[in-house]
Amino acid sequence: KLHTPTPDCFLDGITRRTVIELARRRGIEVIERAIMPGELALFSEMFICGTAAEVTPVSEIGPYRFTPGTITQTLMNDYSAEVQPKAKAA
Repeated sequence: KLHTPTPDCFLDGITRRTVIELARRRGIEVIERAIMPGELALFSEMFICGTAAEVTPVSEIGPYRFTPGTITQTLMNDYSAEVQPKAKAA
């Protein structure tokens, strides 16, 4: 499952929407909800996304540490493939 904050205090941008769609294409359940700071201890991996950041793993927030896992790595690769120009045949 992929939990993402409800976009009520940040930009619900194109990058975020694209990453959510890519996750759904992979069959990953996407849950948009309020996320409380105390829940961070329960998360196994975390990433941020944005125009400049694309999909970037988060390794640490305060005392909580995260390792890029399968979901993060898959979405990093899928997003790169989605936005990188395709090579044209000669």
